[in-house]
Amino acid sequence: MPVSIRFHFDFSSPYGYLASQRIEALAARHGRDVDWKPMLLGAAFKVAGTQPLTSIPLKGDYTRRDLPRSARYHGIPFNMPTRFPIATQAPARIVIWCKATKADASAALIKALYRAYFVDDRDISNPDVAADVAGSAGVDRERARAAIDDPAIKDQLRQHVDAAIAAGVFGSPFVFVDDEPFWGFDRFEQIDRWLATGGF
Repeated sequence: MPVSIRFHFDFSSPYGYLASQRIEALAARHGRDVDWKPMLLGAAFKVAGTQPLTSIPLKGDYTRRDLPRSARYHGIPFNMPTRFPIATQAPARIVIWCKATKADASAALIKALYRAYFVDDRDISNPDVAADVAGSAGVDRERARAAIDDPAIKDQLRQHVDAAIAAGVFGSPFVFVDDEPFWGFDRFEQIDRWLATGGF
């Protein structure tokens, strides 16, 4: 059985959102599954000494233009949220809980949370909002809400983030095909070829 593609993402990452809408189809073309791995970009930014693209002079202006253009190019609905960036511990913890209890619902949950933020402008940093979105995505709303405050889930998310950084993850989306790292939605064509050829 081929190894799953590891897809590291942060719910506050607009390029992570765009990539989340395409990663499953890319993986399926090559007989792979996707291992969804939520992370917290703030922790990686501290290590890398960086900050959100929209906050960087010059790059920020470009990014605010590129994001809706990229979304239109790929035919993906997109609205820049009113509050950006946001803390994403709440939705990330729900995903950690869902992967452990109802793994087959994880992908739909992740895409629902991303759409809530980057299409419907809902503040998923709010635990109650994140839980409401989870409930609408078919998981138990009350258990999802409880997971946000569960010390064991909090610890698991910290472990996920630490492991991601130790593996070299510094942005979102960040994809590993076996042990080969690819950063960014604009690397999906390279990932496609790598999967087709076994490397280049």
